[in-house]
Amino acid sequence: MSIVVTGATGQLGRHVLEALLERGVAAGNIVAAGRSVEKLADFVERGVRVQPMDYADAGSVAAALKGARRVLLISGSEVGQRVDQHRTVIEAAKAEGVELLAYTSIANADTTSMLLADEHKATEALLRESGVPFVLLRNGWYLENYTEQLPGTLAQGAVAGSAGDGKVSGAARADYAQAAAAVLVADGQSGKVYELGGDEAFSMADLAAEISAATGKAVSYNDLPAGDYAELLASVGVPEAFAEILADSDMGIARGDLLVSTGDLRRLIGRPTTSLGQAVRAAAAAA
Repeated sequence: MSIVVTGATGQLGRHVLEALLERGVAAGNIVAAGRSVEKLADFVERGVRVQPMDYADAGSVAAALKGARRVLLISGSEVGQRVDQHRTVIEAAKAEGVELLAYTSIANADTTSMLLADEHKATEALLRESGVPFVLLRNGWYLENYTEQLPGTLAQGAVAGSAGDGKVSGAARADYAQAAAAVLVADGQSGKVYELGGDEAFSMADLAAEISAATGKAVSYNDLPAGDYAELLASVGVPEAFAEILADSDMGIARGDLLVSTGDLRRLIGRPTTSLGQAVRAAAAAA
């Protein structure tokens, strides 16, 4: 059974490759497809097949999916271009006759009004129209969205955002990757929709408190109007259009759009999800 992981050179993709190997999938049956294949040298040494692939290059996508039985379509990172990129993969999967295409969507895609969800909704619609057997992995927020900002947060002494008292069901990238691997190796997955999120939801004030406890430095949560938060993000180098999307996402958190209570993630990985405290302590120790 050949399993193709697209976007395999990214952080989530690498975790998925590791999770597939841990689940006993033969390295020679895994194809890691992505743009910066030099980043996969360590997996090549372990026998994983690597295929250069660019979502924008239909020929490279078709070559990467050649012989594939199951495909993980990790959503592209280029906001505004993702629907066309995803369509290319879906069409290649249909032409190849794959038995299952798993797509990393966003939590509560069918109900959220977050701007970031628009391309995920459109991709889900493409999948339904395609006739390709598919499963939706609606991933919630990554804990790394916050822990990777730890140096800046400590320098400012505050977490900034527009989420109010809203809570988010975050989990670690490795958790979502292990769930994807579990689905890819299982039978009977076509048509399923998994709402994936951490076991314990947290607010931005909770995040600030965890950082304070882990580092011994006082950190508070500074709640801002969405416009002000977008301006703050732009002032530190975030492209203006994406800054507005991130501020809008925080407003989604305030509405509860990223709350997930299904327990799907915990069940798929067979253990409790990584907690906010665990993630913050690990990031603080590594800083």
